[in-house]
Amino acid sequence: MTDCPAENDVGKMSFEEALAALEDIVRRMEAGRVSLDDAVAFYERGTLLRRHCEQKLAAARLKIDAVTASLDGKADGLTSLPDGENA
Repeated sequence: MTDCPAENDVGKMSFEEALAALEDIVRRMEAGRVSLDDAVAFYERGTLLRRHCEQKLAAARLKIDAVTASLDGKADGLTSLPDGENA
């Protein structure tokens, strides 16, 4: 598993990059042609990637929830986000 970026690179990935890396891990493991050591490393990296994706989705959800809609369904404004985040 030498072609995977270091653990600290996961935090720099976009959601799409992390999801693609996770999908690649799943494909490789499902193929069943990885050593036990690589399977463990893939599992560890997959866990990091999954958590990263979940964090990105949660942050996006906060931003989406901050947009308020008027009765006619048009964006009416923004509510403030926690900790000074920008929508």
